[in-house]
Amino acid sequence: MIVQLLVSEWCASCHQAERVWREVAEERDIDFQVVDMGQPEGRELVSRLRLKTVPSLVVDGELKGIGVQSKAEALEMVAGAPLKARSATQQVGLGLALPSRLAVLSSVVYLFIAGASLPVYDGFFIDGPQRVAPLHVFTLGFVVFMIYGLGDHMLPRFTGNPIRMGAWPWAQLALAHLGVWGLVAGLYLSVHILQIVGGAAAWLALLVFALRVWPVLWPSGDGARSSG
Repeated sequence: MIVQLLVSEWCASCHQAERVWREVAEERDIDFQVVDMGQPEGRELVSRLRLKTVPSLVVDGELKGIGVQSKAEALEMVAGAPLKARSATQQVGLGLALPSRLAVLSSVVYLFIAGASLPVYDGFFIDGPQRVAPLHVFTLGFVVFMIYGLGDHMLPRFTGNPIRMGAWPWAQLALAHLGVWGLVAGLYLSVHILQIVGGAAAWLALLVFALRVWPVLWPSGDGARSSG
């Protein structure tokens, strides 16, 4: 059963509808897709079904509802779908998932720390390997965490393919934080082993991210689905 929720970025109630249907999609074995009316698939649905209101619900190609359904109403609409087994992948929608939100928030914090460290980085107070520590806070902290947060959300939306969730993003974030602080602490304290641990953790975080986005960008078989 293919359930498509037609939404728009400017639609406030679309976020509420998405939350309801994501809960239903966690319980029922449906192919749930969030379709933005500004994207090609969304425009095709609008034209074919003559839709004028969002959110609109399309089930197996037919318009089944307009507006926000309660969870009970939504479950009744997909009553024929079997219970769903847990999946490691997830389609993204309008709202940022919690790991993505935390990655973007961490990025902003690291940017503030890097900015506050500019006098040190410019050599006003210290010299030696410690001078490059704020640069790593900026690159591995601000830049990389922003890529993690927005990449998790935007790449699946652009490609229409699901991304690995579950424990994957949390492991990625934990390794990334360990990488930043291990490397910076190693530089400031001149402890080589901490620099190695930090660098290795940062590299492993990048590897986890690559393993997550690879099937999003180059899905195999029938893995490529359009979700808006």
